[in-house]
Amino acid sequence: MKLKNCLATVLLLITAMLTTTFGAFVGVNIGTDVSDMPSASNIVAILKAHQITHVRLYDANAHLLQALSNSSIDVIVGVTNEEVLRIGESPSAAAAWINKNVVAYVPSTNITGIAVGSEVLSTIPNVAPVLVPALNSLHKALVAANLNFRVKVSTPQSMDIIPKPFPPSTATFNSSWNSTMYQLLQFLRNTNSSFMLNAYPYYGYTKGDGIFPIEYALFRPLPSVKQIVDPNTLYHYNSMFDAMVDAAYYSIDALNFKDIPVVVTETGWPSFGGANEPDATAENAETYSNNMIQRVLNDSGPPSQPDIPINTYIYELFNEDKRNGPISEKNWGILFTNGSAVFPLSSGGATDQITGTGNSSGVFCVVKDGADTDKLQDGLSWACGQGGANCALIQQGQRCYLPNTVKSHASYAYNDYYQKNQGAGGTCDFDGTAEITTHDPSYGSCRFSGSSGFGGVSLPPTALGPSSPSGESMNLQVSSLQYLVSAIGVFLALMI
Repeated sequence: MKLKNCLATVLLLITAMLTTTFGAFVGVNIGTDVSDMPSASNIVAILKAHQITHVRLYDANAHLLQALSNSSIDVIVGVTNEEVLRIGESPSAAAAWINKNVVAYVPSTNITGIAVGSEVLSTIPNVAPVLVPALNSLHKALVAANLNFRVKVSTPQSMDIIPKPFPPSTATFNSSWNSTMYQLLQFLRNTNSSFMLNAYPYYGYTKGDGIFPIEYALFRPLPSVKQIVDPNTLYHYNSMFDAMVDAAYYSIDALNFKDIPVVVTETGWPSFGGANEPDATAENAETYSNNMIQRVLNDSGPPSQPDIPINTYIYELFNEDKRNGPISEKNWGILFTNGSAVFPLSSGGATDQITGTGNSSGVFCVVKDGADTDKLQDGLSWACGQGGANCALIQQGQRCYLPNTVKSHASYAYNDYYQKNQGAGGTCDFDGTAEITTHDPSYGSCRFSGSSGFGGVSLPPTALGPSSPSGESMNLQVSSLQYLVSAIGVFLALMI
């Protein structure tokens, strides 16, 4: 029995290593309520150009999952709210979902998590009775596919399930959900999974009736007379973000659970709003996002859990202009769909704009393989004419004239147009004949004008993730740890 307990402890420690070995990260959510949504391949090119290493999808979009193949980007796939009921009521439906949306893509697509629903308890409470059964059924299907150590299952919840988040030390989940929350936490503990929390200081501030200063919501320093202190623990909270995360930890503790890490699956700040939304500004969004990135990447947790980093996903990659609701709902994106930045993102705070490292890490607009020749000729003529591209170097006798093909000349013209106009909304499409690539198409003495990141802003590894080994090296290390975890798990199972 002592040996079994010892091995169980080792199993828990090694599993924890899988999530902490490479330090904290900041990922992004990818919503698709966008009228001019880029193609899946272009989205992945944008992610790579900004060196974004973790993404969360709200569904299991087949095109995106395929495009993410061999990218080394960690992916959380989503079970939609509409699917939760069926999966919760039918283990066979859960198995079919896993086979279709996970097994079919792993390992080439690095799926590491499943987010079951989105804020189910506060948006569709009638589904609550089957929420945890849905998680259990999905997990059992992962076990059957031998993927349970690689892919973790959880469910994102909003701060609405914590009625009084301040002071954090007295925070508890809404008592009406006690049974469901107890079952959920039991599941998360047993499967070594994280508690997913959507934490928005924007709403905490705008709905707070002036209780807290905006500096507190934006991670800005507070004067000594306005320090935010929990009267019970005397912990100082320098940001509402930290207080929200700690409120979740204390709520978990109130149900007698420990050692369940909190991951923030959504946070952000809208860059534009209506007349009644004065705090939704690009300046505030820039300040919040950059300060949040800097905060998360210092690898520390909130005051009550200082040794547990707060892995976080920004809401969201693009502005979702098709969303319903107030104007701010359409303006949470950090990038426009052509890849240019809505506001500068940095690794060292709002004043530290990153300008990129030249062509080798840039993005280019080139002709798609198999593009229609007639369309290419039309696109080339438009780019060199009305589009204003500088096509001097593809004229006879110039250094980009050879090879003398429509495809080669169109790639040069398309890219020149794109580099000059992408910041003002110019796209890389040309009637479906063009695509974005991070591969520099320059050759010989023919150099393509290169973007040092979209909109003059690129994110180095320190901006949205820690410096890490190459994808191959990292996957090898993680696979080795996972193999060891799996072996210990099998040994434990044989001893029980």
